[in-house]
Amino acid sequence: METVKTAMFETLIESAVPAPDGGYLFTLEGKTYQIKDTLEISRIAQQHGYIIIY
Repeated sequence: METVKTAMFETLIESAVPAPDGGYLFTLEGKTYQIKDTLEISRIAQQHGYIIIY
């Protein structure tokens, strides 16, 4: 049986920190992403198998 993973969008956004050279650094499940806009967070979380709660 596969586990369902959910995440609150607001909580995910709060974990994004400004990057020194612009944009943001966002880490999920030990993998760090450099993103230009926090709206990219939803796509990344979905790639990790999360259902996003808005």
